[in-house]
Amino acid sequence: MRVGMWTIASLAIAVFFAVAAPAAESLAQTEVSNPSARELIVATKESPPFAIKDADGAWRGISIDLWRRIADQLSLRYRLTEQPTAQALIDGAADGSFDVAISALTVTAAREKRLDFTEPYYSTGLGVAVRRNESRLKSITGLLLSFDFFQAVLALLGIAITVGFVVWMLERRQTDHFKGGAKGLGTGIWWSALAMVHANTSENAPGTLIGRVVAVCWMIASIITIAIFTAGLTSTLTGRELKGLVQSTTDLRSVRVGALVGSSTVDYLDRERISHRSFASMQEALKVLQGGAVDAVVYDKPLLTWQVRRDFSDSLRVLDIALDSQNYAIALPYGSPLRTKINRELLDQIESDWWRDTLFHYLGESSEH
Repeated sequence: MRVGMWTIASLAIAVFFAVAAPAAESLAQTEVSNPSARELIVATKESPPFAIKDADGAWRGISIDLWRRIADQLSLRYRLTEQPTAQALIDGAADGSFDVAISALTVTAAREKRLDFTEPYYSTGLGVAVRRNESRLKSITGLLLSFDFFQAVLALLGIAITVGFVVWMLERRQTDHFKGGAKGLGTGIWWSALAMVHANTSENAPGTLIGRVVAVCWMIASIITIAIFTAGLTSTLTGRELKGLVQSTTDLRSVRVGALVGSSTVDYLDRERISHRSFASMQEALKVLQGGAVDAVVYDKPLLTWQVRRDFSDSLRVLDIALDSQNYAIALPYGSPLRTKINRELLDQIESDWWRDTLFHYLGESSEH
């Protein structure tokens, strides 16, 4: 009887495991293939105005509000976890520690190799912050030391030397002060330079008819040439005073640049071979810019604009230029089955009036991105 009881118990246990094990395995497979069936781990980091952590620990911002909207529509359960850096978000999503990573994450080729991104929900570029009221002397100095100015001066000198050579060739056998090799050529170039700047050209002037015809043509042409050069110089100087020392990537090479360490901005500056100084935080970089130790700070334009408007509006400004195209998107583990569902809802949301109102609320803009 005792043996029979043990036999029945053993059979019952075997049947239990035979039924329970496949069921547990099936449940585990369901959770892997269908993450929406469990609580998702959503990682983020502070990147105002896209991810803002209030004093009470509550999260809001453009990216956070968008994710909440998507999760509500898809009935997704999730919990937010804060990370210190963007790299931590990328690494965690890449190794599957996080189901979703959202903040102000830019889509790059290197990141695309490690994980999946949704469709972009915001397009922007790199912004440049500079000090307000740059001195006129600094603007003039920057212009005079620029490569463009150097090219223009070389072009004028080249034209003057060419005209002087032509005059010397025409006059060297007829007019005494143009006779000789180096001395006569030097006289021709000197006279050409005087004519270009509209100085007294009666001394050492050409004596032959054809030489004087060339001289008259050069005097007229030099008036136009100098006028164009002066107008270009004035326009460039005015533009620098209105916009600052930096208007393009080329200008960054001639000023002291600051950037946030570990950001995609550093990748851009390295790719463009622009030397820069790295800072641990945007607040630190902008304080150094305010003090004059750097001339410009480069970072994602909406984030940079937010920081400057909030804390440095009296002393700094963000230029109305964008140096590099960037797209923000939600990061997911490679091959995540959530991607298709999120993409559909994300596209619906960013085409809605709610999205335009959200951008206006945080950025003061209503344009579509």
